[in-house]
Amino acid sequence: MATVFLAKDVRHDRDVAIKVLHPDLSATIGTERFEREIRMAAKLQHPHILGLYDSGSANELLFYVMPFVNGESLRDRLDREKQLPVDDAVQIVLEVADALGYAHKHDIIHRDIKPENILLADGHALVADFGIARARTEAGQHKLTQTGMAVGTPMYMSPEQSTGETVGPTADIYSLGCVLYELLAGEPPFTGPSAMSIMAKHAMETVPSVRIVRPSVAEEVEEAILAAMEKSPADRPKSAADFKAILGSPMGATATRRVTSRYTATRRIPSGPQVALPAPWWRRPPVIAAAGVGLVAISLGAYTLLSGKPNAPVVDEQLNRVAVLYFNDESSDGALKDVADRLTEALIRDLERIPDLKVVSRAGITPYRNRNIEPDSIARALNAGTLVSGSVVPAGDNVRVVLQLLDASGTEFGQRANVTIPRDSLFAVEESVAGKVAELLRTLLGPEIELRETQAGTRVIAAWTLYNRAEKLRKDAARQAGASRDSALATLALADSLVRQSQQADPQWADPIALEVDVALQRGRLYNQQKAEERPERARFFQQALDASERVVKLDPTSARGFALRGTAKYAQWTLALTTDPDVRANELKAATADLENAVRLEPDLASAYATLSAVYYDRKDRFSALQNARRAYETDAYLSNAEFILNRLFWTSSDTDNFAEARRWCDEGRRRFPANYLFALCQLWSLLPPDATPDIPRAWSLAAQVESLAPPVTKAFQSRKSQMIVGGVIGRAGKAAGGQKALMDSANNVLVRARAGREIDIEGELPGFEAIMRTQIGDLEQGLEMLKQYVATHPDHFFLVGGNIHWWWRPLASLPGFQTLKANAR
Repeated sequence: MATVFLAKDVRHDRDVAIKVLHPDLSATIGTERFEREIRMAAKLQHPHILGLYDSGSANELLFYVMPFVNGESLRDRLDREKQLPVDDAVQIVLEVADALGYAHKHDIIHRDIKPENILLADGHALVADFGIARARTEAGQHKLTQTGMAVGTPMYMSPEQSTGETVGPTADIYSLGCVLYELLAGEPPFTGPSAMSIMAKHAMETVPSVRIVRPSVAEEVEEAILAAMEKSPADRPKSAADFKAILGSPMGATATRRVTSRYTATRRIPSGPQVALPAPWWRRPPVIAAAGVGLVAISLGAYTLLSGKPNAPVVDEQLNRVAVLYFNDESSDGALKDVADRLTEALIRDLERIPDLKVVSRAGITPYRNRNIEPDSIARALNAGTLVSGSVVPAGDNVRVVLQLLDASGTEFGQRANVTIPRDSLFAVEESVAGKVAELLRTLLGPEIELRETQAGTRVIAAWTLYNRAEKLRKDAARQAGASRDSALATLALADSLVRQSQQADPQWADPIALEVDVALQRGRLYNQQKAEERPERARFFQQALDASERVVKLDPTSARGFALRGTAKYAQWTLALTTDPDVRANELKAATADLENAVRLEPDLASAYATLSAVYYDRKDRFSALQNARRAYETDAYLSNAEFILNRLFWTSSDTDNFAEARRWCDEGRRRFPANYLFALCQLWSLLPPDATPDIPRAWSLAAQVESLAPPVTKAFQSRKSQMIVGGVIGRAGKAAGGQKALMDSANNVLVRARAGREIDIEGELPGFEAIMRTQIGDLEQGLEMLKQYVATHPDHFFLVGGNIHWWWRPLASLPGFQTLKANAR
């Protein structure tokens, strides 16, 4: 909207910044209105507001003069660091909120809060560009939006601002919420290819969770973002002070407190593959309906195989019938009674939206309101297995909601939980409060339901006790594996012994057999397939997993998870490559595919089965099916424990199918969520190679260094050489784009030659294939073909086609007779 010049104020011998509005904007606003608004803005005197020295017009251009800040903008820092430390981000936003609160009290709305308009001087924030703000009292009929212009920046613009409606302080608060999100996540909450698409997302889409990207972000910080970014202005904090109260004061006090993420929507179950709970609340409308959805994911927690047949375990379904008792007002004067009632009814209403949960309605619970009746009597009257009891307690300027869960006898399940919220913004964040209560309910009730359900699957107490001891050991081993493989193996051996004892105690109970599959797969994966001396152990445990999975399917032939277990075990067997016969190997993959397809047919939301299916289809060279199943896995549950591998596969399948923009999107999402995983530095490096990419040599070297630093020790040397190969390809593409510039082409060749390695580093002999790709992309076709022949000699099952078309890597070779021969002989 303007151009900024650095200038010298000769009268006062100081540097200043002159902002000159663009001609079209100058003409639209007009001198009179501009001067009126500037006069209002010039009155703002605040330590976190960049003041105004002067203003005027020259040659029909409007300008104003500001102090020159010898520092940087928040955008500069973001570009450099990508994500800010949590405490720094909170401090900056609190300072901006102070500035906005001061301006709002003077009836001035900024309208364009974004990182570019927040300057940093000596570590503190200065809000700039109040020059185009306009006093609400001056608004009248002179709306800038009536000229067809929406003042603001789409990535930070509130829904009402983008549609040209009258805006108030909450529009600035919305923008500040967007800025805080970007400071923590590394990108704005909504992006898109055009301004219209971004504004549509602001108006319609749910704000993604920042704590998925940054688990260290405290709950208060995320709650402040969600509150600030409510779609309706009426649902946001009414003032900057309200926003600060949710965020937490004094500055940064709550910002660095590490908390366990309450948004992890998966639980590792004793059945081999990962089974997903329903999608977390921020990915489903309505928000709160899904917030407590973990309450009803009963069968997923303990892997019970329910078929409805006489021999199937019987689950105590009464436990799923929940009654939310009216919360007690613990204030001395009854001032919080309305608050207590409203929160109770909101929680009932929101939990009723969950189809699989049996919630006693408000009408059902109302007769027991304000009556001194024992909880067990209420439970019997309502046939409820779980009671939610709560109290609303005054705590200074805050209100604390204390929650406890009771069983049908009135006995507490476990520890209490509480949530503290500002009293003056209680009703404004009512839905968030209900969501928080639902999440706490899930946290407290989930483990108890899991224990009860596993116990319900057997009538033999010894079997149940042994099973739970084995499951605990399996989880312990997963944590030990990163530090000591030997310790993990020893722990898993003990778990295997206990799980077999559990099976002997109750041979008809399926859970211990499923747990045996999981333990065996976990043990096998701890052995290195690349080391000949370790392959027999890996094969032994994978065979044990397959045998146990067969017993699971035999025990319950209608179980989706039974088929998922067996399909996963069959796929694990295939990865052993026990035979080189291509027909046998193809049939092994088909058998794994059939079981996994059967699993998702029986249970369409079984995310783990989709994830394994995508891997199977990838190895079957069906890239389109691999892409489809990876998408389904990620859409069903983006937070599976192997989500990084799903994202990596989404990158590769998108790239293989020529959807390079989509591939980069998946890669970027992986980098945001898993910044320490070398796969996503590697895919960003690969993204510099496709035909639509601009070869950026410095970035290529930087990414290669990141890959080497992040790669685990066992693969570091190989990944380093592979990354250098890709850098060589990027350099060569730059040389090719420059008309075959000799210096660049020679440099590319030197890098490629230096990156070669023997089998001590390149165990699988893959580097010749990577060099073939790079040579082909830089136009060295003859050498590329020779390297490809060398690679195919040791990898005869390499694929050349995707959906019947030659892979983009090899298209430049298509006209060479030697390539046609290779392709014709491919398996």
